[in-house]
Amino acid sequence: MLTERTGLWRCPSKARQAAVLALALAAAACKSESTAASASATGIDASRAAATSGGDRSGIQLVEAPVQGDAVDAIVRAALARALASKRTLVVYVGAAWCEPCQRFHHAAERGELDAAFPTVTLLEFDLDRDGERLGAAGYASKYIPLFALPGPDGKASGRQIEGGIKGDGAVAFIVPRLKEMLAD
Repeated sequence: MLTERTGLWRCPSKARQAAVLALALAAAACKSESTAASASATGIDASRAAATSGGDRSGIQLVEAPVQGDAVDAIVRAALARALASKRTLVVYVGAAWCEPCQRFHHAAERGELDAAFPTVTLLEFDLDRDGERLGAAGYASKYIPLFALPGPDGKASGRQIEGGIKGDGAVAFIVPRLKEMLAD
């Protein structure tokens, strides 16, 4: 349920969470072979791809970028091809474990609280501390995080991005309209 004060969604009950998890696992099991095959071709860990692939699911999707391997632009090009084939919009998302606005946004996306606002968005998620150097080589640089950037067809940053957030309960509500505006341009 949406709260009027913050514009944020309340966490669903444990029973509802368990039912949603069971459905998600059942759906993922049906797609695990094709997900594993496409994941190995693009360098994404098969278990991570199975867990994050939403297939035809509507709503925001989080896809964790590979920890090692290809350069960021190659990873982004592969993810961009998958997103376009699924009629989704790819956004490169850079956060960090220590970044409160990043964590709040990430958790809201995981809980499905952003599905209505971003029904066709796929976030390719990178960690600034782990991936900072290779992100910079592909042009994904910012003064603040979280960073949300639209990639160019070459997998490098297009220059269309938003960055930064605020701490506290309003963190997600602060990011959502800015991200919507960037996607609408």
